[in-house]
Amino acid sequence: VQLQAFGGGLVQAGGSLRLSCTASGRTFNVMGWFRQAPGKARQSVSSISGRGGNTYYTESVKGRFTISINDAKNMVFLEMNSLTPEDTAVYYCAASTTAWGRERFHYWGQGTLVTVSS
Repeated sequence: VQLQAFGGGLVQAGGSLRLSCTASGRTFNVMGWFRQAPGKARQSVSSISGRGGNTYYTESVKGRFTISINDAKNMVFLEMNSLTPEDTAVYYCAASTTAWGRERFHYWGQGTLVTVSS
């Protein structure tokens, strides 16, 4: 099982980035994005169920970030708009084989760094 995240980079405040994550090796019921800023704990940002019927966003990104999934290709995306310096972090994609509401993110990709300059 392998997850690969990409799409991070440097962007000015107010800008946008799109993160992508590919998962291979098995099918997952829930995929999500987490982030960890320097000196802070890892935080759940957003997650989505396998067919996209359920989504979750942490409060600080609601209305700015959109998660989507290509179930057939086992890919998950995170469209990030109106970025602020507070969004600066390493972003990780993760996957769970358990059902929505009981997800356990046992599978993790490598992080991709998002830096938002003011």
